[in-house]
Amino acid sequence: QVRLVESGGGLVQPGGSLRLSCAASGSIFSANVMGWYRQAPGKERDFLAFIDTYGTTNYEDSVKGRFTISRDKAGNTMYLQMNSLQPEDTAVYYCHFEAVGMHYWGQGTQVTVSS
Repeated sequence: QVRLVESGGGLVQPGGSLRLSCAASGSIFSANVMGWYRQAPGKERDFLAFIDTYGTTNYEDSVKGRFTISRDKAGNTMYLQMNSLQPEDTAVYYCHFEAVGMHYWGQGTQVTVSS
């Protein structure tokens, strides 16, 4: 079992920045992939970015150049640095963990971009 806890969400003005964190604990296999998704009201949950244990990253096109995904050296904490935030980035942001075919989700953290 893997537990994921997100933090760092909040209210930010357009053009501002936030950094989200996701702390993983439990049965963490050495080979895994962690990622970020978001879900806006009335919409489906969308992929944003992933990072594997080798540091390989991939981004959804709409966030390339604005969002940066990273992990700490131990690999158990993942971050999402979000810059140039716009109102359309408003959503609940979820942390995802995958290893040996098992998928886990965090509880989500709200990001609201508004003036």
